[in-house]
Amino acid sequence: MTAHSAPAAPGPASAPYDFDTPVDRRGTWCTQWDYVQDRFGVPDLLPFTISDMDFETAPEVLAALRGRLEHGVLGYSRWRQDDFLSAIVHWYAARHGTAVDPGSVVYAPSVVYQVSRLLHLWSRPGDGVVAHTPMYDAFPRTVAASGRRLLECPLDDWPELERLLALPDTAVLLLCSPHNPTGRVWSAAELDRMARLCARHGVAVVSDEIHSDLAHAPHLHRPWVRHAGDGRWAVVTSASKSFNIPALTGSYGIVGDPASRDAYLRQLKDADGLSSPAVLSLVGHIAAYREGAPWLDALRTYLAGNLAMVADRLRAAFPGLDWRPPQAGYLAWIDLRPLGVDDEELQRELVEVEKVAVMPGAAYGSPGRVRLNVGCPRSKAEAGVEALVRALGRLTGTQRR
Repeated sequence: MTAHSAPAAPGPASAPYDFDTPVDRRGTWCTQWDYVQDRFGVPDLLPFTISDMDFETAPEVLAALRGRLEHGVLGYSRWRQDDFLSAIVHWYAARHGTAVDPGSVVYAPSVVYQVSRLLHLWSRPGDGVVAHTPMYDAFPRTVAASGRRLLECPLDDWPELERLLALPDTAVLLLCSPHNPTGRVWSAAELDRMARLCARHGVAVVSDEIHSDLAHAPHLHRPWVRHAGDGRWAVVTSASKSFNIPALTGSYGIVGDPASRDAYLRQLKDADGLSSPAVLSLVGHIAAYREGAPWLDALRTYLAGNLAMVADRLRAAFPGLDWRPPQAGYLAWIDLRPLGVDDEELQRELVEVEKVAVMPGAAYGSPGRVRLNVGCPRSKAEAGVEALVRALGRLTGTQRR
């Protein structure tokens, strides 16, 4: 594979889209809204939790799905066909300035499935898997369930990263790029440095890039494809985050080594029986990657506005936090340690008084922080940050109950 120079930042959206009008998701078996009690113990909270958005997907995607349903036959399908593969190749070239060999693409029902299968392929029980902290909460569960040993490395601790990669039983670097929950976009120099370290110590790389299309200017996501050498590596991703279609299931990967790719596909088809894809996922991906760029550009602009609003409100209420929007995504990762509030007390205030659900940093291995999902209409995002400000104000004595 070869890589081209980075593309220019996306231009302004060419069509009007409505992100302000709320869509009622209650009663739709929605994890964020209908099952908030499962995690927080209280029903009917206003949720800012799991990382999906409260927006309808792109109208171009909806039109394609309706057109496929009108056909009426929903039989077995194939992912290894030109419409799906060429849409991925087109997206990477147009969006990320990166050439992808369609023969290197694989399918999976989910990104986490790919992570699990690749861990089994490239490591043995008891081997070490390195991942940065704070950490997407599915990573430690998947590593543990695979019988591997999680090796936690703080962000930006390069000496510790090299120490962990150099351990004799370290097998895989599980990279999150852009990083969840912080929204960090890795630079070209950082990715090159990681690639050199992994090559030096014979460590395979699995790069989860599901948030890649949501980088905010001037930051540019750089696919691992552009930094990988000839060793064992994979990019695992999906259009599900950027186009808000996780309910369709389906993801894809790019696996550099042909032998590893063949072994992965044998597992997918013969052992797990998952080679027939969800056809609506294929339709959704193709429509998103071929026609959805204007909607995505408009979405990114709107999300940037939400995040700027959060920054302005926090700056006005608590100047000492100096919180700034993330480089990618719609998850506001807020470090509250300068305020000295207790995590459990804050959650009680949010849940019992404010009636909102906000993810505690401890869920990602980092107490003293919260993750506020603002992938929603501005009015809801404002309600969430105001609830957080009021709760913090009471705990810090700057506001009465």
